[in-house]
Amino acid sequence: MRLTTHTDYALRVLMYLGARPDERATIEEIARVYGISQNHLMKVVNNLARHGWVEAQRGRGGGLKLARDASEITVGAVIRTTEEDFDQVECFRATNSCPITGPCLLKRSLADAMDAYLAVLDGVTLASLVRQPRQLLAALAV
Repeated sequence: MRLTTHTDYALRVLMYLGARPDERATIEEIARVYGISQNHLMKVVNNLARHGWVEAQRGRGGGLKLARDASEITVGAVIRTTEEDFDQVECFRATNSCPITGPCLLKRSLADAMDAYLAVLDGVTLASLVRQPRQLLAALAV
């Protein structure tokens, strides 16, 4: 499966915040350390806040922080909220023109594979990804 840039950036934001649980961060700061577009990151953070992963506070002393403990956030759950399309092939779509959709077993096999993929990621918590925050932040030159 190929993840979108949106999901990649969402996971990066969460890892950055998870590595600094006692501090607030700004979108500008996160965009700078990762070398990514601040405008794009704004959309990502808005989505994360809407789904309850990140708390965003405006104004002086504001910024971003995790909305829940890192041990409660799984990569699988984040991917489910940031990816819009898990349709791997045409037969997953409501409207498809494949003539063998009925008897074809490929769809079930691909669905099983996707379920297994997400099940593995459901076992990966943000806390496990930021277990070594100093090394993570050093890699980002923070």
